[in-house]
Amino acid sequence: MKIATYNVNGINARLPVLLRWLEYSKPDIVCLQELKAPDEKIPKKAIEDAGYSAIWFGQKRWNGVAILARDLEINEVLRGLPGDPYDEQSRYIEALVGDILIACLYLPNGNPAPGPKFDYKLRWYERLSARAAELLEMETPVVVVGDYNVMPTDLDVYKPERWKDDALFRPEVRLAFKNLVEQGWTDAIRKLYPDKVIYTFYDYFLNSYKRNAGLRIDHFLLSPQLDESLIAGGVDKEVRGWEKTSDHVPVWIELK
Repeated sequence: MKIATYNVNGINARLPVLLRWLEYSKPDIVCLQELKAPDEKIPKKAIEDAGYSAIWFGQKRWNGVAILARDLEINEVLRGLPGDPYDEQSRYIEALVGDILIACLYLPNGNPAPGPKFDYKLRWYERLSARAAELLEMETPVVVVGDYNVMPTDLDVYKPERWKDDALFRPEVRLAFKNLVEQGWTDAIRKLYPDKVIYTFYDYFLNSYKRNAGLRIDHFLLSPQLDESLIAGGVDKEVRGWEKTSDHVPVWIELK
């Protein structure tokens, strides 16, 4: 089974790229972030014509997450991250896809830091950790996947000294991610490639993609039931070079 995550940076603006990549990569399950579209503007027919069923949690202009599946039934479990009834941002959705619970997330950026947006990001991490602890208690295998907006270590960022004050790399955020993983999750890409430079995001500015000046901010966390099932993973880096593409690249894993 091939599971992928892709921050599309606007599902309608990037629809040709998304459809081309789906045909190219043929993942079984896909988590999308930053849809930047309300529910009624999601291109459902185009996704179905590509061979995928889907559920989504959209939002006008910003945010938005979706789960797509090919030849697998999707049963929505949860829409919105628990812990704050006043949080109106569309950043989290859960579904049972086949025999696996998929949690798709788009964690807040948090800049500028310090400030209200950074405080919101840290609270969001606390809420995610609480939900993740509940998921670990389930007998169902779980994948918590998406754009976490954190570079966990220096290996995950080009020239880390330039990012020390950024909300994606501040020690509070890296500690929050570390504590989350240490609940009992497996960082899938790092398990496969413990010492390799792998980036999942390249800014549109300063020729970042061609210079390989990127960040690893899109992650797969696997519950213990799936740890031994992980057999492959990687990034479809070339997609970042396509015309009118997202600033993220698709990331994928394979489970036996």
